[in-house]
Amino acid sequence: MIRIGIILGSTRPNRKGPQVAQWVLDTAAQRGDAEFELIDLREHPLPHLDEPAPPMFGPSVHEHTRAWAERIAPFDGFVLVTPEYNGGVPGVLKNAIDHLCAEWTDKAVGFVSYGVSGGARAVVQLRTVCGTLGMADVGYQVAISVLTDFENHATFTPRDHHVAALNKTLDQVIAWSTALAPLRAESPVTVG
Repeated sequence: MIRIGIILGSTRPNRKGPQVAQWVLDTAAQRGDAEFELIDLREHPLPHLDEPAPPMFGPSVHEHTRAWAERIAPFDGFVLVTPEYNGGVPGVLKNAIDHLCAEWTDKAVGFVSYGVSGGARAVVQLRTVCGTLGMADVGYQVAISVLTDFENHATFTPRDHHVAALNKTLDQVIAWSTALAPLRAESPVTVG
């Protein structure tokens, strides 16, 4: 069965991401067409990229990067849950992406973003980054406003249009992950 990692891309104190990521996981878990797992970047602390060679040139010399690679490699696709910070991607999420290369290639990726403008600018940047790594970014996405979609600016209250957008995003991530499986089989990732 296709395995989809839901990556929570914020680690800051008082973050809104856990509510959003849990909603994504709970909604996805109601489906029977894939397995879903939450990956919280707080549980995978990485230093600023410290590899002596770019990840595209082979195995890491650092244990923290090898452990991160082992965590990411088994998944067939991803949903990135990201806030928008100052018009862009959170540094911790970009750093986690930059630590790897082959573990991302030929996998589908969808986006659930939140921010004042729904996190749209962070997703624009992530589409470029993910495409550069050989990921297939799906067209649908979920955009959540921190001004209108959180009751008292604290509790996430998804609306029907969010659920519909998430299901369309998941449909595409699963379909594309399945379609890309032959490419992943031709170039299996070896972590080490």
